[in-house]
Amino acid sequence: MKKQKAKILLVEDDSNLGIVLSDFLKMSDFIVELATDGISGFEIFKNGDFDLCILDVMLPKKDGYSLAKEIRAIAPEIPMIFLTAKVMETDRIKGLRIGADDYITKPFSTEELNLRINAILRRSKYSYIKYGRPTVFKIGKYTFNYSDYLLQINSNKKRLTKKEAEVLRLLCMNKNKIVRREVALKNIWGDDDYFMGRSMDVYITKLRKFLKDDPKVLIVNIPRTGFKLEVLE
Repeated sequence: MKKQKAKILLVEDDSNLGIVLSDFLKMSDFIVELATDGISGFEIFKNGDFDLCILDVMLPKKDGYSLAKEIRAIAPEIPMIFLTAKVMETDRIKGLRIGADDYITKPFSTEELNLRINAILRRSKYSYIKYGRPTVFKIGKYTFNYSDYLLQINSNKKRLTKKEAEVLRLLCMNKNKIVRREVALKNIWGDDDYFMGRSMDVYITKLRKFLKDDPKVLIVNIPRTGFKLEVLE
């Protein structure tokens, strides 16, 4: 069976370097999407299933660390490589604490980057054979199929709306972790104003009702912070 190409998000504000790296990675048999600032990088990420992110640290509009945190909120397991001109140990530690898989200081060789990408993909569950964000989740006694917007427990099936499914998937991808309100609102509604916040509260209430048949599955409100999908063992 022919291997699927891995898809990489490259966010680099130096247009010349970005083009050079993008062309090199494409020649190395990757699919590449290029963005030049943190905001557009996040928008591209939300609209595509990526296997790996390569993020410059010093980005306009939104720096690489902030971008990485937002990406991690909706895709906790996706591998990341930071590119930086900084050599301070504190910067490297900050990147690694966010969850970077690697940290490459400029200047570097494209071949070195290629080797590091392949090493990360080999040990990652995001591989050439199967990649992208998961679409089927086990939530206690429930099975949630995001692709079909279907929530099932035993023989009982509930078809969700698109928004209900998007909220539940975000909670599932951060199971037993806090999802901040502003992150959920910006990712699903595109903004975090008061009225959208009230709308999200309505969807959370609906999802609690849909999940009530398993007492070990709870959507917990974290005051002034967000929500957490708790699945008790």
